[in-house]
Amino acid sequence: MKVLLVDEMHPSMVPLLEELGLEADVCTDFDYARASAVIGNYEGLLIRSKFFIDDAFLEKAVKLRFIGRAGAGLDLIDLEACERRGITVFGANEANKTAVAEHLLGMILSLFNHITKSNAEVRNGLWLREANRGEELAGKTVGVIGLGNNGSESARRLAAFGCRVLAFDKYKTGFGSEDIRESTLEEIFEEADLLTLHIPLTYETKAWVNEDFFNRFRKDIYFCNLARGEIMVQADLVSALESGKVKGACLDVLENEKLKTLSPEQKVRFDYLKDHPRVLITPHVAGWTLESYEKINRVLSGKIEEFLRSM
Repeated sequence: MKVLLVDEMHPSMVPLLEELGLEADVCTDFDYARASAVIGNYEGLLIRSKFFIDDAFLEKAVKLRFIGRAGAGLDLIDLEACERRGITVFGANEANKTAVAEHLLGMILSLFNHITKSNAEVRNGLWLREANRGEELAGKTVGVIGLGNNGSESARRLAAFGCRVLAFDKYKTGFGSEDIRESTLEEIFEEADLLTLHIPLTYETKAWVNEDFFNRFRKDIYFCNLARGEIMVQADLVSALESGKVKGACLDVLENEKLKTLSPEQKVRFDYLKDHPRVLITPHVAGWTLESYEKINRVLSGKIEEFLRSM
């Protein structure tokens, strides 16, 4: 079986595939057009985020048996079209759960303790102690929406910091524990001081976090999105920050992460967020560690091995 790799991956990927008896062609310079022109020759495809795998692409993939995504989330693949063609799709969601959870905690602690702000001030000769008095994470009630790999790992770490964790997952039950309370959305809206999202981008979740969503919280909250930018309506987040409904935000994702392509309206919203003293933004790197880079390959190769055994 031949496998096409169209994205940069950790160097261990090719040897892992070869151990499974697969022939790997690494074509990281391929775009959608070049990949679709040759995909008919391959039984496997490994991709990260280079382009969307749509129905037209799959029409040419006459031999394709599986698609592996080197990351979490499958929103860049037409899953229904794959199912119709009997193509198995899997991601490496387990591989970056530690990285995401640690990044979330780092962003929250930095926001609560003004670390980024005060570091910049000191570098500019300012020593402002009272203006940078921090706020403790311990004792906060945290709402975690989505209890998959990343949500579960994040919830455990938040509990370890002394937070009261309320967790909701539309598709899971029975996951409550001594440290994590299985909750309803209504309980989170009523009690949360801080909200963190760990849900995929789907037709159900796109633009789900909007003005009405924020207004359902009884308290003014801190908001964290390390999932997908399109889940939130960025204009409504700006409005919530302006009104004080959202007291601060930790964002690893945006509605449009290609900053050179922002529309005038998107540019205004982005400028507001990047200049806001209580908003931290990182460039979609929450799961992007040296360790997770290599773990992704091990997870993918393990799933490919399971697939080959099931054939």
